[in-house]
Amino acid sequence: MSAQITTLPNGFRIVTEAMPGIESAAIGLWIEAGARHEQEAQNGVAHFLEHMAFKGTARRSALQIAEEIEDVGGYINAYTSREMTAYFARILRADVPLALDVLADIVLNPAFDAREIEVERGVILQEIGQALDTPDDIIFDWLQETAYPGQPIGRSILGQSAQVERFGDADLRRFVAEHYGPGQMILSAAGAVDHDTLVRLAEPLFAHLAPRPRLVAEPARFVSGERRETRALEQAHFAMAIEAPDYRAPDFYTSQVFSGALGGSMSSRLFQRLREELGLCYTVFAQSGAYFDTGMITLYAGTGADQVGDLACLTIDEIKRAAEDMREDEVARARAQMKAGLLMGLENPAQRAERLAKLLSIWGRVPDLSEAVARIDAVDMAGVRKHACDLLHHSGLALALYGPIDRAPYLSTLSERLAA
Repeated sequence: MSAQITTLPNGFRIVTEAMPGIESAAIGLWIEAGARHEQEAQNGVAHFLEHMAFKGTARRSALQIAEEIEDVGGYINAYTSREMTAYFARILRADVPLALDVLADIVLNPAFDAREIEVERGVILQEIGQALDTPDDIIFDWLQETAYPGQPIGRSILGQSAQVERFGDADLRRFVAEHYGPGQMILSAAGAVDHDTLVRLAEPLFAHLAPRPRLVAEPARFVSGERRETRALEQAHFAMAIEAPDYRAPDFYTSQVFSGALGGSMSSRLFQRLREELGLCYTVFAQSGAYFDTGMITLYAGTGADQVGDLACLTIDEIKRAAEDMREDEVARARAQMKAGLLMGLENPAQRAERLAKLLSIWGRVPDLSEAVARIDAVDMAGVRKHACDLLHHSGLALALYGPIDRAPYLSTLSERLAA
């Protein structure tokens, strides 16, 4: 089945894709506002708002929100990213109207009760503390901040404790007023759903919303830099980033295939060289992530204090080697893994609904699956080698290190090795 799209006069978009033989449905509201849409003094408010949506409305208490979905065997949750906030549920076919009503209620009518704000503030401060105590979690926030310093896209999604401690009702309502207009919302559903029925259910809930001006996020600027945090840990955590294509760039899929071949699986170069051959680490990977106007290839490994220098230098060497001798079988394997991941994910209504929302946000339409498969298949060995070569000559490095890192090389050393 192909996706169906309806746009209400106020700009609110509804996208669905029915999945025959499925008795459950995934439905959610995706808001085109995340951490990168915050002002500096607002950092963390998008995530705080996501939490508060579940703390009660004029019609439902926090417990009732959970019970109404769970009483029918469903599941409800949310997340905040740098570019979007999502509120979603997984339910059975008959309960789609209930899920839509609950989702609309928590997004459009949050109570922002003063007592609940204080309770959730404590929860979020604990979440921030937990992240700080998790080296292989916090290091990616530091890497993002290093790659995009002083920019909204570089700031932590959770925010800083000092700011979270100050947020109140007015801060939450201001962000809603600025970014939760109907033109910034996408209602997406997949599985046991009927498009016309969902549109009919959505119209009385969303059609009355007045359009609002869209506040454009500050453009991203990738910057070379490093952050080093010494701490007495068992492992030295090494994370490095190179700027990569954005979602709509012609070489987006080339970058995805390259990072997969470099460090996306057990058969990848980094895994085989650094773990299997040399035993320098337990965890090592590379991945390519994208935003609307930038992207990053991120490489990560955890190793011992005595090995971090060798590991960092060998990682650079593997990137350089890929530009010279990446083989066709490696590229074919990475293409196959990418296509399999895409197609397997589409068997899950929740992943399909999320994909619909993101594609509609990026392209203003939902490209047919065959377009994505064709673009993946078009990536060849020559293109991957050229992409690796471009990274060597046109990209700077961002580096984050955490733990016993006294013997870790500095950014200047790694940059010179990359360029040599």
